[in-house]
Amino acid sequence: MIEIGIVGGSGYGAVELIRLLQHHPNVTIKYVFSHSKNDEPISETFPHLSHLILNYTALDEKGVSCDVVFFATPSNVSKHLAPDLVDKGVKVIDLSGDFRLSNRHMYKTFYGEEAAPQQQLDAASYSIAEWSEVDWQHTKLIANPGCFPTSILLALHPLVVQEVIDTESIIIDSKTGVSGAGRSLAQHVHYAEMNENFSAYAIGKHKHKPEIEQYISTLSGKDINVTFTPHLVPMTRGILSTIYVKLNEYTTTEELQAIYKQYYDDKPFVRVRDIGIYPKTKEVYGSNFCDIGIYVDEINQMAIIVSVIDNLVKGASGQAIQNLNLLYGLDETTGLNQLPVYP
Repeated sequence: MIEIGIVGGSGYGAVELIRLLQHHPNVTIKYVFSHSKNDEPISETFPHLSHLILNYTALDEKGVSCDVVFFATPSNVSKHLAPDLVDKGVKVIDLSGDFRLSNRHMYKTFYGEEAAPQQQLDAASYSIAEWSEVDWQHTKLIANPGCFPTSILLALHPLVVQEVIDTESIIIDSKTGVSGAGRSLAQHVHYAEMNENFSAYAIGKHKHKPEIEQYISTLSGKDINVTFTPHLVPMTRGILSTIYVKLNEYTTTEELQAIYKQYYDDKPFVRVRDIGIYPKTKEVYGSNFCDIGIYVDEINQMAIIVSVIDNLVKGASGQAIQNLNLLYGLDETTGLNQLPVYP
């Protein structure tokens, strides 16, 4: 069995890891770390887990003895703790942004903190699971992608690789549920502020913008900038990204659909919709699926791509477990076969 530790055990990312890992036949949860709740039963924080005999424990990097540690923490935590675990031979899967950006200046600009040392950033493996190259022998630390970038980059990857779009004109409009903000109290997710409201936020300065640009730039071999606007909507879970791109040459919806089918027919968690059918967030709720719908405005030669995920599963914990499976050479669907919750 693969022994697992989870850091940040009182957050949404951690509780989703626990929910999903309970269905994983190759995993046992050895530790759930939380300094503030040390020795407390996890059921005191999450009563719906009262049947599980799990207690929080404080993280002592030197005393940890397990195979893999997930960091389900805010940014500016894992960069201080993960390197010591890696030095001990423990694999790390980081769900925060601390190791996603290879450019230290970009991290400082968008996260407002000093980045991890360059050597550690260079050693981290940024891993969108569908296009991952992680393996047990070479990978020590996985930087799990952010939720917005997962929905966006799965939609853009085939178009960029096939060079069918103008990468100088990529416009991304994304909506997210409030669970993406975590459990910490903040005015913008206060019920009275959020309910019956719809707002754009962090325009031009969202921390996921450089992550999106870094990935597309690597794919295309040149520096790419995107226009990215996130919005907060009054729902608990889900991300819907609508992406607008100019096509390089005359292309029909059928031709673009064929490209997506070519790239994703063998990817179990990416479902490409039939022409004329566009996904909704409810249709992936609680699952590790990313659903994609495609439309080509043939008069203006613009493609409109709609991508939906559950931000807490495919956008965080589910993809982290998918990366764990890839790390160990397991079938990537292991422990992740839950159907979406509907309605």
